Amino acid sequence: MNRYPLWKYITVAVALLIGFVYTLPNFFGEAPAVQVSSNRATLKVDAGVLPRVEAILQEAQVAPDGIFVESNGIKVRLKDTDTQLKAKDALEKAFNPDPANADYVVALNLLTASPKWLTDMGALPMYLGLDLRGGVHFLLQVDMPGAQQKRLDSIGADLRTLLRDKNLRHAGINRDGERILINFRDGQTRDQARIVIDKDLAELNLVEQGSGDNLRLVATLKPESLVKLREYAIKQNINTLHNRINELGVAEPVIAQQGADRIVVQLPGVQDTAKAKDILGRTATLEIRMVDETPGALEGALAGQVPFGTELYNERGGAPVLVKKQVVLTGERLTDAQAGFDSQNNEPAVHLTLDSAGARIFRDVTRDNVGKRMAILLIEKGKGEVVTAPVIRTEIGGGRVQISGRMTTSEANDTALLLRAGSLAAPMEIIEERTIGPSLGAESIKRGFDSTLWGFVAIAVFMIIYYQVFGMVSVVALASNLLLLVALLSLLQATLTLPGIAAIALTLGMAIDANVLINERVREELRNGMPPQAAITAGYERAFDTILDSNITTLIAGLALLIFGSGPVRGFAVVHCLGILTSIFSAVVISRSLVNLIYGRQKKLTKVSIGQVWKPEADTTK
Repeated sequence: MNRYPLWKYITVAVALLIGFVYTLPNFFGEAPAVQVSSNRATLKVDAGVLPRVEAILQEAQVAPDGIFVESNGIKVRLKDTDTQLKAKDALEKAFNPDPANADYVVALNLLTASPKWLTDMGALPMYLGLDLRGGVHFLLQVDMPGAQQKRLDSIGADLRTLLRDKNLRHAGINRDGERILINFRDGQTRDQARIVIDKDLAELNLVEQGSGDNLRLVATLKPESLVKLREYAIKQNINTLHNRINELGVAEPVIAQQGADRIVVQLPGVQDTAKAKDILGRTATLEIRMVDETPGALEGALAGQVPFGTELYNERGGAPVLVKKQVVLTGERLTDAQAGFDSQNNEPAVHLTLDSAGARIFRDVTRDNVGKRMAILLIEKGKGEVVTAPVIRTEIGGGRVQISGRMTTSEANDTALLLRAGSLAAPMEIIEERTIGPSLGAESIKRGFDSTLWGFVAIAVFMIIYYQVFGMVSVVALASNLLLLVALLSLLQATLTLPGIAAIALTLGMAIDANVLINERVREELRNGMPPQAAITAGYERAFDTILDSNITTLIAGLALLIFGSGPVRGFAVVHCLGILTSIFSAVVISRSLVNLIYGRQKKLTKVSIGQVWKPEADTTK
């Protein structure tokens, strides 16, 4: 009656084995490490750089515990912090001989100390939040007035192009604070210009002013356009920060909007605060310019005689390129960039999409410069480099642009990513900075671990005393629940915070509730005179509906916290929801398996060890 088929026992055993393997990495802790990544978009740090790193460490007499090549650079795991600092100094000196013009980011980091065989299986520890691991917390203020002025300057350029294309003569376009003044000499031209601007630049409010031959249109951004501008500035800056933080190799950083114009950045495990500030504080802009192909101009520039109105840069691969200073387009005109393939030769390419004003400008420039080269530059910290410099084959209209030639698929993806989020939509300033030391995180972990441990011990003692063998089964099921929950969090690479530890402790209390329901239901069936084997079956089956109902209602509340919450509340909800799923499995399936193993093979079972079964006394009045 109370026997599982073999496959069910095997399923439970495999689940527990997998849970044990994926829980194991959390007990090895972390080791100090040094990461080498690129400081330039066109410079890759991959397996080709690995021999150089090994040679530098060998020369510095530093023995690493492991060297790992990852998507965002090379990480070197070391034995202690002293060796970590020694390795960082050696790598910094070798990779960046000129600190003022650094090509690489050499940063302190932390890596899991799990053995290689576990890492190869994909068994990694849970990420720890800022409150447990230590790290840095930044609050960034986005300069919204600066973003608005930047947009107005861009609109001013659009207005000049638009009126020129429509053959409408104006007497000057100037920006006055948050207004753009468009001057005209006659009313007919002003009226025609207003119709054209209303059609092509619907984001503007236009007001007529002046009289006689001193007429003007005053353009301001509509309130809804200002809202969209602020939303775009925040979104674009968050995307850019995500890409920059990848250089630090931070696992599960927190980058979120706070209020209308602020961004919170939390970097757990970051030890090099100065390096983090340097990367977050960068300002980068994207520019498209024409290449100066005048005969002898490049040779003269290389000899030190740069022609007037030009600048000398390096292209991907190190080839020099002489670029005109006049900017044709900026990254503000770019609405999308996706990696793909050239339809003609199937080579990797990058497909760009420009806004309406950018499409007009690009069409005119490509029409007038067929056969010439156009350079796409990234300007950062006052220095620029050419991402690519393709030849213009034909006039390009419609706002769809393709960049191709001498690219690998990986380079096309990197270039598309860079063009999408290579620059900040608005300047930012760090207005708050907090550093949380690892010792504070270690103390938080200890307290959280102690609270969970003693809570588990208290529950275990009570269950064993009150329910005897069934209590021991409940304790084993509870331990399995904890094992599976930690394994699941590790497998999903979830971030554990102090609220998450609180959710684990709460899960233990809720999980044992299901076992109490089962045990009491079995007792009730025994009190009613049912045979032990039948009582066990009835107890589990009849308690299941109650367990399911109570856990579903709690899961609904947890999902609401997950959907509408943020920060610590969301972290609590993730652990809470996963804990409900593992508690149902452990309370029903694992405990039933153990009970079946203990009592299921006894054909003539007369008694079960489930504590005192209180039976009603016989009525003596009759």
